[in-house]
Amino acid sequence: MTSESMVKQAPSLTDPTGREHLLSGETITIGRAVENDIVITSKRISREHARVRREGWKAILEDLGSTNGTFLNDERLLAPTELHDKDRIKIGDVTLVFHDPDITTRDTPFPELEINVAAGIVRVDRHAVSLAPKEFALLAYLYRHNGEVCSKDDIGNAVWPEYQAGEGVYDYQIENLVRRLRAKLEPDAANPQLLLTIRGLGYKLVTRD
Repeated sequence: MTSESMVKQAPSLTDPTGREHLLSGETITIGRAVENDIVITSKRISREHARVRREGWKAILEDLGSTNGTFLNDERLLAPTELHDKDRIKIGDVTLVFHDPDITTRDTPFPELEINVAAGIVRVDRHAVSLAPKEFALLAYLYRHNGEVCSKDDIGNAVWPEYQAGEGVYDYQIENLVRRLRAKLEPDAANPQLLLTIRGLGYKLVTRD
């Protein structure tokens, strides 16, 4: 393998103009000062705002005590965090997208689902997902019974408590709700990995440990 092909395998950040910034060094700094590896001229950006540090195959994003903060997938970065393919880094009013060319060979494609039922927060691969009330109620119920098969009757009672003993809840309502939830959670809704149909029995939520 030539040195040129090795450089091409390095992860990168793409700026809003489409320019690709290879992360081939051990540390890439981002900020307003011209000494940075990626220079962004904006008054909302600190002179030394953030950096990406390489640790082997990993790329770690750190905020450097900036005034306005560094945001990862729309959430303020509070500690050094490993970057994943397609993560969005917002610095000031500029968004950079992280790309990892070796993601398919090093990482499993199984989606990472995070649920905080009490706070009403759902993330897939660290990206926030907005759910309608019934979609969230279905996901919360399945999450409480993670790994178990839940019948349509049980789902009807849990998601539509306004109907006594599930009366008035039809299969097509549950199936449509499952379809809508899959469209928001699954990378490929036609080939679900999280929300599985157990033919003749119901549905099951499966999450990665």
